[in-house]
Amino acid sequence: MKNSIYEFTREDWNTLYPIHLEDHNPEWKTIFEKEKELILSNIDSTYFEKIEHFGSSSIPGIKSKPYIDIFIIIPEAYLFDKELIKAFENLGYFHFEVPAREDIEAYSSFGKGYRVDGKKEQIFHIHMCPSSNIVCEQLGFRDYLIANPEKARAYENLKIELANKFKNDRGAYVLGKTEFTKEIIKLWKASKTS
Repeated sequence: MKNSIYEFTREDWNTLYPIHLEDHNPEWKTIFEKEKELILSNIDSTYFEKIEHFGSSSIPGIKSKPYIDIFIIIPEAYLFDKELIKAFENLGYFHFEVPAREDIEAYSSFGKGYRVDGKKEQIFHIHMCPSSNIVCEQLGFRDYLIANPEKARAYENLKIELANKFKNDRGAYVLGKTEFTKEIIKLWKASKTS
């Protein structure tokens, strides 16, 4: 058994934490609000421009992994700030730097609730970056699906198909959603200009 999450291989992630979707749980919003309050009660709020629930668990009516995804927008000066990272570590989070790729700049990712023995706890994921990072478009993706239930249902169907096909391959599951995500972001941008 590994001693730390940082020692996990791709195989460890895929074996201990396979893709598992659940029916939408209205409690996910409350779980997010409590975690947001925990963050704001323990970390100086001047670090934060915005803290929002995103990802599938924020979209009513569709299946999701029972994870709470949190998007935090910070000023550019605090990207990879060691004191800020330490403050999240003190709340039980572990930190990864997501490297730059294609048109996405590097950003911070935090996780909490993962255990080396695979036992289940409430899992939280944080994406943290300045508003200039294109990854912030994920908030528009969320907003568009909330406003367009038929597209949200199509996304759910895609997720179910991918979860059945790639239960033990998190990377393939995520990549399988890429084209759909790009299409929805395009529609969201078009809706903002019309």
